[in-house]
Amino acid sequence: MIANIFRIPDLRKRVFFTIGCLAVYRIGVHVTTPGIDPQALSALMQAQAGTLGGVISFLDLFAGGAFAKFTIFALGIMPYISSTIIVQLLTSVIPHLEQLSKEGEMGRKKIQQYMRYGTILICVVQSSAISRWIGKGAEVVTFDNSFFFTFIVVVTVTTGTMFLMWLGEQITERGIGNGISLLIFAGIAARIPSEFVKIVDTVTAGQLNPVAFLLLLIIFAAVIFFVVYEQEGQRRIPVQFARKVVGRKVYGTQSTYIPFKINPTGVIPIIFASALVMIPNQIASMMGDSFPFVARIASALSPGHIPYLFVYGTLVIAFAYFYTAIQFNPVEIADNLKKQGGYIPGYRPGTHTQEYLQKVLTRLTLSGALFLALIAIFPDILMKMKMFSDISPGFIYLMGGTSLLILVAVDLDTMKQIESQLIMREYDGFLSKKRRKRSIR
Repeated sequence: MIANIFRIPDLRKRVFFTIGCLAVYRIGVHVTTPGIDPQALSALMQAQAGTLGGVISFLDLFAGGAFAKFTIFALGIMPYISSTIIVQLLTSVIPHLEQLSKEGEMGRKKIQQYMRYGTILICVVQSSAISRWIGKGAEVVTFDNSFFFTFIVVVTVTTGTMFLMWLGEQITERGIGNGISLLIFAGIAARIPSEFVKIVDTVTAGQLNPVAFLLLLIIFAAVIFFVVYEQEGQRRIPVQFARKVVGRKVYGTQSTYIPFKINPTGVIPIIFASALVMIPNQIASMMGDSFPFVARIASALSPGHIPYLFVYGTLVIAFAYFYTAIQFNPVEIADNLKKQGGYIPGYRPGTHTQEYLQKVLTRLTLSGALFLALIAIFPDILMKMKMFSDISPGFIYLMGGTSLLILVAVDLDTMKQIESQLIMREYDGFLSKKRRKRSIR
């Protein structure tokens, strides 16, 4: 029960600490970057809604609403996530990083240091591009010197992202769950009520068909169901351990299984593909109108366009396979089973087991990657439909696709962590009653 959380002093302290950190994050979302006129910025965003509405809504999704307001947390935590994934990918390519990953705590700290350096570099590039784009609106910037404005933006926004990175690490160490994931979760969840009120006002004013709104809610409910099913789904590979003698005791044959999730990579392929597909827009923003060819490419790779859907979906599938290959090594799993005296029924230990695990993992990755790609482009497909064309991109991006996947994944992970804390202290958890009913049956 939820009440049991507050009966444990340590767990109660962690929960309140997490809530306090998330409150600080949400306060910072409303602190505008120096040198910006908020009213003029709002007018600029509304004027760009026709051409860049999808891009702004997409970037604003991961920034928790801070990008559209151009606050100190305008980039959110995405630069740190991008840097983390890049370093993880390079670990399998660069021998030095691979060696550091095997050196325990000291190696992990060194890799984290590289991630922070990468975060700063990404922040500087992205904030410079955004400042040039914002600077095109003469009434938005209150500074006369464009270089000084760019410098202020780079320093402020980079500092904001580094603070969020530190805040996420504090939540992980002293709070509950993964701090970075909870920050993204809070940013998405905090915008749902306001966006829902806006869409209801649109329906009340007669600007949107109520049937379309009701159908959209049904679609979102179905998406939530499939996301939960996909996140919890597993393929269990049966494993038998032969009889062995330990000291004077003889242990008989034991049966267990290797759990392979339907989606072993989580939301990482979507997040990394999102960061990569936005690079042309950032380059175009930095170059301005000097290179029309780059601007045309950036426009074609903007959310809502057919080339964008194809490239985005392909990147998600590619990164799903690549990240799975890094995280799961069938050769290592087969060798460990062989050393421990375990085997998969019907397959001989060694090469045959390795080939079987590789085949299973490839099939699971294909189904998971296709599902992720469909989820990623799902909001853009909805906006292509005439029935939903009057709905704002912000609401569709918020309530469908990637955002729902992040919300469900983080929520399930946090509940499992709290559940494990309760069970460790012999309290009934969220799932205890269900387990008792199943055991009685």
